[in-house]
Amino acid sequence: GTFLSPAGKACVVLLRREATQQVSALAGPTGANPMSTSTERYISEFVGTYLLVFTVGCNVLSGSGAFAALSIASVLMVSIYALGGVSGGHFNPAVSFALGLKVPGTWVEMGIYSLVQFVGGLAAAFSYLGVFNQSFNLAPGAGFGFAHVAVVETLFTFVLVFTVLNCAATVGYENKKQDNQFYGLAIGFTILVGGSAAGFITGGAFNPAVALAIDISSMHLGFGWCAIYIAFQLLGAAIAYGAFVAIRPRETPGTPDGPSSSGPQEPTLASKCIAEFIGTYVLVVTVGLNVVQGGSNVAAVLSIGAALLVMVYSLGDVSGAHFNPAVTVAVVCAKKMNSLGVAGAYMASQVFGGVMAGVTYWAITGKSFPLGPAPGYGWASVAAAEFTFTFLLCFVVLSVACLRKVELTNFFGLAIGFSVVVGGYAIGGISGGALNPAVSIGVDFANFLNTGRFWPSIVYTIIQMAAGVIAAVVFYITRGAEFEQQKELGPTYGATYQERANAEPSLADLVVVLSDGLIGGARSDVAERRG
Repeated sequence: GTFLSPAGKACVVLLRREATQQVSALAGPTGANPMSTSTERYISEFVGTYLLVFTVGCNVLSGSGAFAALSIASVLMVSIYALGGVSGGHFNPAVSFALGLKVPGTWVEMGIYSLVQFVGGLAAAFSYLGVFNQSFNLAPGAGFGFAHVAVVETLFTFVLVFTVLNCAATVGYENKKQDNQFYGLAIGFTILVGGSAAGFITGGAFNPAVALAIDISSMHLGFGWCAIYIAFQLLGAAIAYGAFVAIRPRETPGTPDGPSSSGPQEPTLASKCIAEFIGTYVLVVTVGLNVVQGGSNVAAVLSIGAALLVMVYSLGDVSGAHFNPAVTVAVVCAKKMNSLGVAGAYMASQVFGGVMAGVTYWAITGKSFPLGPAPGYGWASVAAAEFTFTFLLCFVVLSVACLRKVELTNFFGLAIGFSVVVGGYAIGGISGGALNPAVSIGVDFANFLNTGRFWPSIVYTIIQMAAGVIAAVVFYITRGAEFEQQKELGPTYGATYQERANAEPSLADLVVVLSDGLIGGARSDVAERRG
């Protein structure tokens, strides 16, 4: 370097940067950079876990309120982006445990990771204890007990670990980019999902290092819950790994260098339906647990949007990540899925996921809430509100995830998730902002368990399905080029996974004919102007 000219030094910098990027892209199955040393990896895990637990403590003790979960989610996200290229950015023994299950021969390394994470968490806990001269206890909230801790910590640790596996540890499919830029956003936002939805029940740890650090630093207030929390967090991680293998058949244990080469190259219909069930279940249970807290939970809509964002990033390359019968209808009508049988299976999985999620949040809290017009509004207002913002959601899905050449390779999940944020804040005070028949039916079924009343979801579903059809028609009008070669290229939603061209005529053909008749050649005019 001493004898190089400035231009030569610049070339060396560029070469080093390129080499670093190549090494990062070839990171091992556990996420760690194979070129990093053990010391670098362990210090990274210590620092990341320390920052996470210290942020947790400062938010709780300073009383930051509803947006504490956003702060904690953000520190996890930025720490993953900062240190993921060194150690893999686990910062959580449950994550390391799941990756130990996934990659044979890494148990010693994952054990050391976990030990370092526990030490980092304890250091952070005693740091915030020193800053505030007080601590807080690890225990379920008032009115909740062992069973609630078991369900909630298992469920939302599952969501966290499942997202890590799908967004940062998937190596089995050809179209899964190893250098995606959304992994940190998706993983971090799982904390916003669970923290806002379930923090009032268990405190929302979802991490054995967090649980142990909080419990030890508050021993004078009571000690022992950490063992229960940790046991169910590890159970959640194990279930996440099982679900991961179920939806991605090739991601079975193989060698330390990668997954098994046996099994189907692409997800089966069963795998896709499981993915649709999981995504819808997580979305609806997040809706329910946030809403039953009442109006004081001002971050509820952000949490619900984050749930959709997280699941879209995790499962988009498996099933297309519809999680919404109105979206499935829009995709079919836009000729991006030619099989009505597959569409029916998707919608059945979504509705079943919504119903089971409704049962879950009702069983946890004993509460439900009605579906219908808010005080001061009527069904006409509900129809206008639900139609408009369900249309927005479906149209955004078609426009960012269903193009032959996807334009938002990293931000599609953000766009889709925040469509729910838009609608939730805009019309939550009018109709509740369901925007999804699976949400409507799940919420209505939970309320049925308390009241015996079940019919508003039927009205909501009709409105939302109609919005999906109109979204497809508008997509057809505004994206005419998508359909010029549709017969030649086939459907594109989910790229390599959805059915290709040469399918028999379907409902989509009827919609296209109808829209052609209604717009009277507008698409041809658009194509002519483009020419």
